[in-house]
Amino acid sequence: MKFKAEATKSVLRNCVSRVAADVRRRIPRRNGTLLRLLTSAATNSCSGFTLAEVLASLVFMAILIPVALEGLSIASRAGEVAARKSEAALVAERILNESVITTNWNSTVQNGTVRQGFRDFRWTLRNDPWDKDPNQTAIRLLAVEVTFAAQGRDYLVRMNTLADSSTPLSQTTTQQ
Repeated sequence: MKFKAEATKSVLRNCVSRVAADVRRRIPRRNGTLLRLLTSAATNSCSGFTLAEVLASLVFMAILIPVALEGLSIASRAGEVAARKSEAALVAERILNESVITTNWNSTVQNGTVRQGFRDFRWTLRNDPWDKDPNQTAIRLLAVEVTFAAQGRDYLVRMNTLADSSTPLSQTTTQQ
């Protein structure tokens, strides 16, 4: 430990003597020049990084770079999933609307694939009884599930609506 302290003092003395020699060589002509000379002489004569500082910065970078790349990957995946989820919601809404309008939902389970832009979305439409009100037997719960893939994983969007399965009342007109 004593040797290390002596070596550090020796390096410091050499650095100071080089700065002093450099300052003596250049005699300042104005007041502000002395400070600039001292600063530039100190930085030119004694600048540099030690091996420990370089190794510490490399270890710091080795820890920081993978964490930053993982953060970018997560952000990219979240953006892609959000974009595809909005497209899947449009597909689910369209399937529900078409099924209610065409009364094509009478079978228990229907499924298929829809192409939206460049992507394929798999969908499944279920027709279940609505059990929230035991007095209502004519109301059905239509549920559509749209599955899509994003960065190697499958995701799912669910959308539900209620439909009346009773036959519409026929309207009769009476003439008087």
